[in-house]
Amino acid sequence: MKQQKTKNITIAGTDIDEVKRLNQESGLSYNEVKNKLAEEYLKKEK
Repeated sequence: MKQQKTKNITIAGTDIDEVKRLNQESGLSYNEVKNKLAEEYLKKEK
């Protein structure tokens, strides 16, 4: 017998696993961009 994977869904019906998957594919987060810009700025200041 196959065991079905239980979907991780919120009360509102949002598929949490799908949201996490899409977020991983979306690129840099706001904080990652901010950190990279700060690093580049500090490199130029030296």
